[in-house]
Amino acid sequence: MNSHAKIPAHVAIIMDGNGRWAASRGMDRTRGHARGADSVRACIVAAITAGVRYVTFYAFSTENWGRPAGEVDSLMELLCDSVVRETPELIERGVRVVAIGDREGLPEKVRRHIDRIEGDTASGSKLTIVLAVNYSSRNEIARAAARIATKITTGELSPENVTEETLSAELFTASIPDPDLLIRTGGECRLSNFLLWQSAYAELYFTPVMWPDFGEREFAAALEEYAGRERRFGNIQPTQNN
Repeated sequence: MNSHAKIPAHVAIIMDGNGRWAASRGMDRTRGHARGADSVRACIVAAITAGVRYVTFYAFSTENWGRPAGEVDSLMELLCDSVVRETPELIERGVRVVAIGDREGLPEKVRRHIDRIEGDTASGSKLTIVLAVNYSSRNEIARAAARIATKITTGELSPENVTEETLSAELFTASIPDPDLLIRTGGECRLSNFLLWQSAYAELYFTPVMWPDFGEREFAAALEEYAGRERRFGNIQPTQNN
């Protein structure tokens, strides 16, 4: 990638296609999820190399609880195993990990592993990895609205002072910049209840590549596409004088 190209500060990724990738090879769906962990690792390396500051991975949505129990259990075990396996290298690379989502709805073992990786990587300064686990954007927004309503009821906040910034400050991502680029793998073209508020002006990149096949080269291609786009945030570019 051109070293002078625009680099997004925050890349969000919907990791889609694990199950279909496995099924197309006659494998159990869980094999696809396991292979997808390699793609996470590759994208972390690519992000550090490119100078991206934040990468958010949509690891598990609230809707995913509707999958077969065996697949859900496998995903939870994979998350815990990845924490144990990947933490030393993440620390070495200067990567900080934070999690967003409804932690109370997760198994106690998973909560402990999330707490562990957040604590162990807290000093990382090169890249922040955000894991969206048991996450629902609509639920996140509803919870934020409820907290704002409580502050209004108690007199801590006046209705006329509620702004976009007020709501943003109540989201799970309050301390995280909005994504500049949102990638979805697997050929689907929808956001699936992921960072709906935060992605209002994100550049969207959809690719047919299944997540287990998405690596450093594919990540670089997405950044290249982003660099060629003109972000106007609803405005028009002023006429340039020659």
